[in-house]
Amino acid sequence: MPQATYDDVNLILRLYDMRREEKLRAARAWYVTNFKPKTMEEMAKLAGPGTPGNESFRQAISYWEMVASFVTAGVLNEELVFQNTRELLLFWLRIKPVIDDVRKAYKDPNAWKNLETVAEGYARFMGQEVFEAFAARVA
Repeated sequence: MPQATYDDVNLILRLYDMRREEKLRAARAWYVTNFKPKTMEEMAKLAGPGTPGNESFRQAISYWEMVASFVTAGVLNEELVFQNTRELLLFWLRIKPVIDDVRKAYKDPNAWKNLETVAEGYARFMGQEVFEAFAARVA
């Protein structure tokens, strides 16, 4: 794995500053507290268009998809991301039960693909036993 650079560190710090912005903080809190769908129908009730959770869902998940895209594009050191946040993995684990149905419904096989790719790498980085314990806590 490539060595993290000062640019990687600076980007991590900028991303952390973004996470502290009031609306994004509230959106992330909503997602962590409320978003646990097991079916597409549950997701639609929680975060579908016109629901109170829709804006929070879109803002929070798009933030982590953006961060993941930096990693998959090779702009941000993957291991540095893994060492500095587990929230990305939590976001993936919460959307994973419905991802296939969402991709079919939206006719978008790449919906949240960066998040999936980075989260799977994160799970390998953690090791199976640690990953399973984490996944059980956030389910």
